[in-house]
Amino acid sequence: MINVQNDWQPFFDREQVQPYYLELRDFLIGEYRSKTIYPPMGEIFNAFKLCTFENTKVVIVGQDPYHEEGQAMGLSFSVREGTDEPPSLQNIHKEIINEGVETGPWSSDLSRWARQGVLLLNSTLTVQAHRAASHASKGWETLTDRAITMLGRDERPKVFMLWGSYARSKKALIESKNHLILEAVHPSPLSAYRGFFGCGHFKKCNEFLKQTNQKEIIW
Repeated sequence: MINVQNDWQPFFDREQVQPYYLELRDFLIGEYRSKTIYPPMGEIFNAFKLCTFENTKVVIVGQDPYHEEGQAMGLSFSVREGTDEPPSLQNIHKEIINEGVETGPWSSDLSRWARQGVLLLNSTLTVQAHRAASHASKGWETLTDRAITMLGRDERPKVFMLWGSYARSKKALIESKNHLILEAVHPSPLSAYRGFFGCGHFKKCNEFLKQTNQKEIIW
């Protein structure tokens, strides 16, 4: 049973008894027993454990966990300290530097963002080793779409960062007009130079948080 030990728990209590989740759970039990799956089972829900619903003020939507050894840790775009940074994360770092926003000591482990209220949410929360999107369409998207919908209906102002066509498709789930939706191409090397670099999202995010009397993120 899912136990995140914070105010997301009622959401998980509802979802984990639904038929789609029971099917997903059975699928995952078999996968973890027979294959190498990332992230480790105890880290699947790190995004929710580290960033409570009440504290969420920024949502960064990813698609799929990293699928190489030692990378995935339950937070979109984040990898463990000491792991080689994936190119997308390198490009995120470059854009932050170029924008000149306030930053702390850089780490590939983005847990420090999560603790400040940044929900680093992949749409699919698990993946088979070396096989991108191998757990897509197994039920995770139902769970994470419902989480985004709940955040999008909440009237407290939030920033949603949607990078790439997949993340941008989640815009339809964000109902409240109180939120700021920032859209750009994905930070991967294939697209970063077509609009991610220079997007100004981190600066725009902090300006919005300041305008809505919320503490800015130290990136």
